[in-house]
Amino acid sequence: MKPLTLKTRIFLSSALVAVLSVAFAVHFVTGRVAGEAEAELRRGLTEVGTLMERHHAARVETLTLLARLVADLPKLKAAVETRDPPTVRPLAADYKARLEAEYFAVNDREGRELVALGAPAGGPNEAPSAAVRSALQGREVMTFRTTPPPPLQVLTVPILIEAGPREVLGTLSIGFALGEALAAELRAVTQSHVALVLEDRVVGSTLPREYDALLAQVHRSRGSTVSLAGNEYVVLERSLAQAGEGPRPSALILRSRTERLQFLRTFRAGLLVAALVAVVVAVLASYGVARSVTGPLSAITSAMREMTATGDLTRKIRLGGAWEDEDARVLAAAFNTLVDSIARFQREAALRERLSALGRLSTVIAHEVRNPLMIIKATVRTLRRPGLSARDLQEAAGDIDQEVTRLNRIVGDVLDFARPVTLACEPTDLNALCREAAAAAMTGDGAPAWTLSLDPGLPAVVTDGDRLRTVLLNILSNAREAVQMAAGGPAAPETNGGPADVELRTESLADGRAAIEVRDRGVGIEPGDLAHVFEPYFTTKRTGTGLGLAIAKNIVDALGGTLTAASVAPTGARLRIELPPRAPAAETPAVGAGRA
Repeated sequence: MKPLTLKTRIFLSSALVAVLSVAFAVHFVTGRVAGEAEAELRRGLTEVGTLMERHHAARVETLTLLARLVADLPKLKAAVETRDPPTVRPLAADYKARLEAEYFAVNDREGRELVALGAPAGGPNEAPSAAVRSALQGREVMTFRTTPPPPLQVLTVPILIEAGPREVLGTLSIGFALGEALAAELRAVTQSHVALVLEDRVVGSTLPREYDALLAQVHRSRGSTVSLAGNEYVVLERSLAQAGEGPRPSALILRSRTERLQFLRTFRAGLLVAALVAVVVAVLASYGVARSVTGPLSAITSAMREMTATGDLTRKIRLGGAWEDEDARVLAAAFNTLVDSIARFQREAALRERLSALGRLSTVIAHEVRNPLMIIKATVRTLRRPGLSARDLQEAAGDIDQEVTRLNRIVGDVLDFARPVTLACEPTDLNALCREAAAAAMTGDGAPAWTLSLDPGLPAVVTDGDRLRTVLLNILSNAREAVQMAAGGPAAPETNGGPADVELRTESLADGRAAIEVRDRGVGIEPGDLAHVFEPYFTTKRTGTGLGLAIAKNIVDALGGTLTAASVAPTGARLRIELPPRAPAAETPAVGAGRA
């Protein structure tokens, strides 16, 4: 099984952590929100119950105050003192209407009923009720009754004469209905459904009346929840009477859990959508993190592999992007510094090798110089002979000039090989440079047939065009001579439709690099000579100095490129130059070549 890559491992681990975190967060949040919503529902119901108790207490206090005010009216006292029902009735009807009461009754000091509005009147001999008896003793009494309908909340107060000795003239009873109106009033206060229960019977409700039996059952069983038509309600029961005689009413406050927690379904749906989006984002972010971590490492390892394969030390590791890693940047910078140090060491080693080669080749140079000097010396002796003819004089002068030119070329090549390279880099069109070099090298008598194969998409590179033109002229001249040597003399430029003897081509490479290649159909290079073609003073030509390709290689090295040679079957040779998009002109000038 193929092992997982670092990027895959980082991606899978990051994605798993993200998914588990999102899942836990969704579970925790939904559970916490549901619990808080349920607790909030209970707290809200408790607060509503307290609010309803305060409202009802205020209502009872208001009713008590009104009853006291009416009982203290002089007209009512005077009418009660007459003990005449017809006298009391008009006043009672007027006060009942003003108070909007459902029940209004007045009794005399013996407890005999003088008038009872809103309920059947009692007989003259009917015994007074317990509430009337208590009121005749000076106490205020609150009672509740279900018969006759409607159910009433009745407040009975004494009618007193406070001047002088306290005297009870009679009692006043005012009743208000316990029904739909009171339930609607309490609902407006509590913002919840309310059911009024008296003697295990629902006497008023804001819910449809078909639910009265279920609500009465909840009251009897002291239940806290009830389901009505698929809607679940939380129930809180509060008494409407803290004291009093007879049955005591209570109010059932109902809040719909289904409606109150309705938002949870929307919240869960929204949270699941958000969680899905979060998972997708987390997976993408995990992939981005994996790429951001491994991307720089991949760039570094790719550059290392390419450098190992090509030996090109001019290639730099360049990291970019919004998530550039600091550690990777430091590693890349350290690697680039190391490569630069190796390149500088190679150049310095090349310089030392060339200087050593100059020492080793001093004997060769002495030999190359001695031969022309000996010829010049012999020619000078000839010139000293008396009676030298004009023709002999002209031949001697020609020989001296030829040998001096040869000496000058030898000295120039040696200086060019030993002189440090100073670069003047600027954007250069390599295609145009190749055209110029070919036109210069392939002109004149005996020039072979040549052709150009230029890449139109070749990018401009920053290099020293003059130096590169010198290299191309040297290589093209060698190709021309190789073709002439293969032909046994100057070549004819016509090829009768066959392949050209010399081909100059350009090619775009990866990462903005460019290549220039010269192919010829000349004598070629012997396999044993390939390893030495760039060594100083190595030549297979009778009149060559052996420094041309050495100088060319030094220039290409200084430009940050590579120069390689190869044989091409069946005959011919190929020399290839590869250049970086930008020459290392900012570095210390390389050593080993001059203006050739």
